Amino acid sequence: MNDLSSAPRPERQRKPDWIRVKAPVSKGYGETRKLMRDLNLNTVCEEAACPNIGECWTKKHATVMILGDTCTRACAFCNVKTGMPGKVDEQEPEHVAEAAAKMGLEHIVITSVDRDDLPDGGASQFVKVIEALRRNTPGTTIEILTPDFRGRMDAAVEAIVAAGPDVYNHNLETVPRLYPTIRPGARYYASLKLLERVKQHAPHVFTKSGMMLGLGEQRLEVHQVMDDMRCADIDFLTLGQYLRPTPKHAEVKEFVTPQAFDAYGAIARAKGFLQVASTPLTRSSYHAGDDFKEMRAAREARLAKQRA
Repeated sequence: MNDLSSAPRPERQRKPDWIRVKAPVSKGYGETRKLMRDLNLNTVCEEAACPNIGECWTKKHATVMILGDTCTRACAFCNVKTGMPGKVDEQEPEHVAEAAAKMGLEHIVITSVDRDDLPDGGASQFVKVIEALRRNTPGTTIEILTPDFRGRMDAAVEAIVAAGPDVYNHNLETVPRLYPTIRPGARYYASLKLLERVKQHAPHVFTKSGMMLGLGEQRLEVHQVMDDMRCADIDFLTLGQYLRPTPKHAEVKEFVTPQAFDAYGAIARAKGFLQVASTPLTRSSYHAGDDFKEMRAAREARLAKQRA
């Protein structure tokens, strides 16, 4: 009989210096964590093991993850647990609004797990959250990061856009070639179509999408995704380093250097995105409020130039 306890453990992949972060120990971090627990709210900051949680929570910034903490899909990169989710919390929209008020948020990011078990994919909960925020914190700008609402996309997008978010985000995550292994439950062109539909329904709503680098993609494949995004009139591109949550997840094929991220960012700006965030630690909601202000200013400047 083999002694499993003596079996060698897989060697832990060493991260380069440029993506190491300090452990979260600040008073603000503790206060933010307590508020989320008191209101029975989940955050993608915790569930996805975001490396920026210490910085963001210290500043009282948190990305709320609605519709529970259990996803109906099992993407190879994601740390959120998979299974059959529980009942939708009817109090969640008011709790999100209460959290935004208590943290004094100028800008809030709302995301969710995939809920393929629900008739509308969870779209109505996004609508209720947006409406609760508009009632309780009317000065807060709202950014949503939604799933693809597989099979229900058109109705979901139409309902959510009608509720009036300021930014609609849906991440493509990686290049088309890697979808079968990295994002098997989704379809690349369906995700592009979703963001295109947002613009068709509401041209004034900013659209946003992001990619993880380091999964084995090639440089020209990344450039092609940028072109596809611009064809769908996406305003804001985020590029960040993929970090492996556990040994069960997809491995990191490459730690992309800060210089390479800078080069990708320069190319993206040249392709016409209003806003680009491209660093190893960039995540969809990292510095989202500041980025939103810059993006809004960039659109106003572009429109003024066109009128001149």
